[in-house]
Amino acid sequence: MTTDTTPRRSTGNRTLHKGQQTRATILDAALGLASHMGLEGLSIGALAEVTGMSKSGVFAHFGSREELQISVIREYHTKFEEEVFFPALREPRGLPRLRALFENWVRRVSKELDSGCIYISGAVEFDDRPGPVRDALAAMVLAWHNAMARAIRLAADAGQLRPDVDVAQILFEMHGLILALHHDARFLRLPNAVDRARKGFDRILADYALPASPRAAAGEAALAVPAAPAARKRR
Repeated sequence: MTTDTTPRRSTGNRTLHKGQQTRATILDAALGLASHMGLEGLSIGALAEVTGMSKSGVFAHFGSREELQISVIREYHTKFEEEVFFPALREPRGLPRLRALFENWVRRVSKELDSGCIYISGAVEFDDRPGPVRDALAAMVLAWHNAMARAIRLAADAGQLRPDVDVAQILFEMHGLILALHHDARFLRLPNAVDRARKGFDRILADYALPASPRAAAGEAALAVPAAPAARKRR
C-alpha cells in the first residue's frame, strides 16, 4: 500500500493561487477599460465580455461594481508608485529626488496620452459624487501629494531651497503643470507641452532657490565684467 504524504491543504493552496491569478487577470482588464472609458465605464458585464468569463465568475471576485472600481483605483496607484515614486527614491534626498519625482510624473502622463490618467479622469467623474469610490480615489491622490510635499521639505532641510519655502504652493504649482500638460498634450495635441511643463518646473525651483551670498554674488559679477586694459606708462 502506498501512502500519500502530500499535505491535504496543498489542493486548497493551488485553488487559492489560481483564484488570485484570475482576479489579477480581471483587474488588469478592468484597468485597461477604466483608462479608456473612465471608472464609470466599468461594469461586471463589460469585464465578463473582455475576459471571456461569465458574469457570475467576475462577480465572485469583486462582489459589486463599487468594489471593482475601488480595486481598480488601488491597482492604478500601485502601478503609479512602481513607475513614478519608487525609482525616484534611488536619487539623493533634496532637489535630485524632487526633480526625479516630477520627471517620472511627466513621463507617466506622456505615456497615458492615448488612454488617460485615472487620477485626472476620476476626479472629473467623482468630484461631486460623495461615496466610497470618491474617498478611495481622493486618498490615493493625497498619498501622492504627501510624498511630494515630503520631498519638497527635504530639499529645504538640505539647504537647496529657501527655509521659508511654501510647500503647499510649490505642490499646487507642480500639480497645475501636470494638469496643463495633460490638457494640452491629450486634448489640444500640442507637441511642445512636455517641454513647457519642464520649463515651468525649473522656474518654480528658481523662484524658491536660496539667494547667492554677497561674496559669491560679487565674485560672479567680477567674472562677468571684462577686465579693463592696463594703462600705458608715460615715457
